[in-house]
Amino acid sequence: MEKKEFKAESRRLLEMMVNSIYSQREIFLRELISNASDAIDKMYYKALTDDAIEFNADDFFIKVSFDKEARTIEVKDTGIGMTKEEMETNLGTIAESGSLAFKKDNEIEDGHDIIGQFGVGFYSSFMVAKEVVVETLAHGSDQAYRWTSDGIDGYTIEESDKKKQPGTRITLKLKEAADEDDSFDEFLSEHRLRTIIKKYSDFIRYPIKLDVTKQEPKDDGEEGETVEVVEEQTVNSMVPIWRKNKDELTDEDYENFYQEKRYGFDKPLKHMHLQVDGTIRYHSILYIPESVPFDYYSKEFEKGLELYSSGVLVMENAPELIPDYFSFVKGMVDSEDLSLNISREILQQDRQLKAIAKNIKNKIKNELKTLLKDDREKYVKFFEAFGRPLKYGVYSDFGQNKADLQDLLMFHSSKDKDLVTLKEYVERMPEEQPYIYYATGDSISRIEKLPQTERVLDQGYEILYFTEDVDEFAIKMMMNYDEKEFRSVSSGDLGLEDEDKDDTSEEEQKDHEALFKEMKELLGDKVKDVRTSKRLKSHPVCLTAEGEISIEMEKVLAQMPENQGVQADKVLEINANHQVFDKLKQAHADENQEQIQLYTNLLYNQALLIEGLPIEDPVAFTNDMWKLQ
Repeated sequence: MEKKEFKAESRRLLEMMVNSIYSQREIFLRELISNASDAIDKMYYKALTDDAIEFNADDFFIKVSFDKEARTIEVKDTGIGMTKEEMETNLGTIAESGSLAFKKDNEIEDGHDIIGQFGVGFYSSFMVAKEVVVETLAHGSDQAYRWTSDGIDGYTIEESDKKKQPGTRITLKLKEAADEDDSFDEFLSEHRLRTIIKKYSDFIRYPIKLDVTKQEPKDDGEEGETVEVVEEQTVNSMVPIWRKNKDELTDEDYENFYQEKRYGFDKPLKHMHLQVDGTIRYHSILYIPESVPFDYYSKEFEKGLELYSSGVLVMENAPELIPDYFSFVKGMVDSEDLSLNISREILQQDRQLKAIAKNIKNKIKNELKTLLKDDREKYVKFFEAFGRPLKYGVYSDFGQNKADLQDLLMFHSSKDKDLVTLKEYVERMPEEQPYIYYATGDSISRIEKLPQTERVLDQGYEILYFTEDVDEFAIKMMMNYDEKEFRSVSSGDLGLEDEDKDDTSEEEQKDHEALFKEMKELLGDKVKDVRTSKRLKSHPVCLTAEGEISIEMEKVLAQMPENQGVQADKVLEINANHQVFDKLKQAHADENQEQIQLYTNLLYNQALLIEGLPIEDPVAFTNDMWKLQ
């Protein structure tokens, strides 16, 4: 029996195939089962054109078994088998795809479920096996053959006495463990094999059988006594839920699938079933979870959808299929048209993938809009859980997604404290209201106490409450909504009609300007300016900001790992109608520098406290408070 070398491929190439292409060893079983499925598919396609072939679906299956003592794993199918020449071609040449050749020879159009088209999946066996034996009998042939290789320097082919049923049996003789942490014995386990089958090949259309051990009551034993029984069972689902007609499925079916795939421990708030048959064909089931996953905001969280190619799992998380701002969506996509790389583990960046991702994005967006319109209570529940990533979506990528997301945003407001959309806010704006007003703070209760809100609320205008650190950044990126500009209640110009009115005399204005100049000199670069406030009524003082960086944004940026020391241009505004200002004016008239310094420091530190900013010297502030006694 002559040993032949692998055609056109060196030992180094085979080593690369085994050690570099596949990321996980367990993939070998997926590849062998996929090849077995192809072999049965070929019989099916032959039967379509040859009346002499009777295709009885009950006669076709894939059997996986193992022998712990012999340390072997066996994958058997009842498919079309191979001739000696086909073994030479398909197994003797790495990357020669018998499946691809079959498709071309039989003019089978793209999209039909012939899975293996690279010819390398079979060689994944050598990741776990020190020797692989293939015994096969081709349909219509009387002679079976055995192919044997250690995956190093070649193979042998000899006649076999395999029984006369067409099909192929592949036997893997597992490698010895290199050390305790590198053992191959894990694959000699019923539970492990079943887990791999369910994970990757659950939706192969033919039965995958496995001998399953279970406990049954002993016939002649006492009550409670059991006996161990081995029973051959079909362990795959075969027909995926996503290929069933939507009318056949209930909400319970979708919820069960959600739980089976472990997309979450909760119940899905919403599901979407997509069946697209156009230039790009795919099936998809998407879920919006009810609650935030425990690791959602951690580094461990992996966004992405499960990706199947013709029912075979090729990626557990395909991040390219879903944008970051919809990363909470779980589910799967199955397509026959995707271009995969040679290992069927990583997608090529092609137009099909981008088209699917675009369709999925639009579907999620439209479903959320429909949910907001038809079931506000459920949408509010969703937004309270996942509104944050939507806001980040508006802010990220230089705002290019704001048109898609702006109508999905909600904020609390001064009107009734409930969440309100931007559209709802604008629709109930008084005609004369110039801006969409907002206020920022750590909580609603804190915002309600801000001095800066008084004047706007007195005008009868509604204020949006921004309580998350991303809120103002997102709004700054949007700039406006429905041609209405956003304006912070802490901004320099509120656009109110009576802001320009000033009842003070020219002489009083000069006195104020001199006082404020002196206060500004005392505070130095802590503030950009000190001026009379046109927004305060009952409160003595507040801080506002000029420019693009607000005080709240400064606080957020200060918490960043790479803090660049970015600061807002702060303005100290004084209520000229408050009694504390009378004290300041009197001190200025008396040229009492000590009193001016005292009140300036106190007012500035009070303004910092109102904004939630740290006081530089709390002890000095406390001492200043005592000086007022």
